[in-house]
Amino acid sequence: MPTGERKDPYRSYNFLVEIDGITRAGFRECSGLDSTQDPIDYREGTDPLTTRKLPGLVKYSNISLKSGMTDDAELWEWRKKAMEGKVERKNASIVLLDDTGAEKVRWNFINGWPTKWTGPTFNATGNEVAIETLEIVHEGLSKA
Repeated sequence: MPTGERKDPYRSYNFLVEIDGITRAGFRECSGLDSTQDPIDYREGTDPLTTRKLPGLVKYSNISLKSGMTDDAELWEWRKKAMEGKVERKNASIVLLDDTGAEKVRWNFINGWPTKWTGPTFNATGNEVAIETLEIVHEGLSKA
C-alpha cells in the first residue's frame, strides 16, 4: 500500500562554499556545522532539592574546509592577513545541492575569519592529492 511520495535523503558529496569576495567554491570536505548550548544550573533557597536548567550561551564549532592544493592563493592570503593582525571578517554559505545541481539547503555563517591553516602531508611513495585545511571561526550559523 503506497504511503505517499518517497523522499530520498541528499548525498553529502554535492556541495559548494560561497565566501564573500573569494571565488573558490570547490572543496573536498566540509565539517563543523553545529551549535551547542550548555545548561546553567540554578537554584533558589525556596526551590525543592533539585536545580533548574537554564539555557546558557550558544557556541559554534569551527568550520573546517579541506581542498586539494593548487596555485590559487586566495584562501592563504585571507589567512595571512589574519596572522598579520588585519582580520577580515566575511559572511559565507555552505550550500547542499541535489543530483541535478539545484540548491536544496544553505547554511549561512557570519563574521567568519580563518583561525588555522594546515598544509599537506608529503610522502614520496604515495600518490595521494596534496590536501590543505582551513579552519574558520564564526559568530553565528543559520539554515535557510
